[in-house]
Amino acid sequence: MKCSVEKDMIDKTIAFHGHSCPGLIIGIRAAELALQRLGQVEERDLVAVVETDMCGVDAIQFITGCTFGKGNLIHKDYGKVAFSFYDRSRNRGFRAVLRQDISGALGSELRSLAKKVENGTANEEEHARLKDLRGELQERYMNADLEKMFIVTEPSFPVPKPARILQSLRCEACGEMTMESRTRRFDGKILCLPCFEKIEQKT
Repeated sequence: MKCSVEKDMIDKTIAFHGHSCPGLIIGIRAAELALQRLGQVEERDLVAVVETDMCGVDAIQFITGCTFGKGNLIHKDYGKVAFSFYDRSRNRGFRAVLRQDISGALGSELRSLAKKVENGTANEEEHARLKDLRGELQERYMNADLEKMFIVTEPSFPVPKPARILQSLRCEACGEMTMESRTRRFDGKILCLPCFEKIEQKT
């Protein structure tokens, strides 16, 4: 089924991100899936856990309203094109993983050409072909049925708790204030993570 997100919202999402690309479209469709499956959710109750830092995360932020600043966008650095969405008020959610076969031969060719462009060995025709492939892949993603695009399962993580305001402590090495939960103790001193890591590397 063709993407149901309104064109105006898609255009604003592209403007927010800075350009249109296949990765951004994946995020648009993931956000669409979240809104379809969870329905109307109060902003403070909707949570997204993203397992990647790819372009699509910008679409999820813009369309769902989940952001790092509000504490309802959580990044797990797993390098997977996987997104979990939760409704805290109803204690429910789901995890969506991009299907490997959705990009097919287009994706394989795109990845191969992207490597050539990245290492500076692509010729003019290959640059043009890469641009065409990105457009074709975006069209495929925009027109795919959501169930053919994502594998949807139970979430891997429990429903995340709301963000808390914690006490800040002064790092005894650099003197900067640091959230208590992000400090470490070493040799009887309270240290921020960067200072702790510096000392730990020397020991």
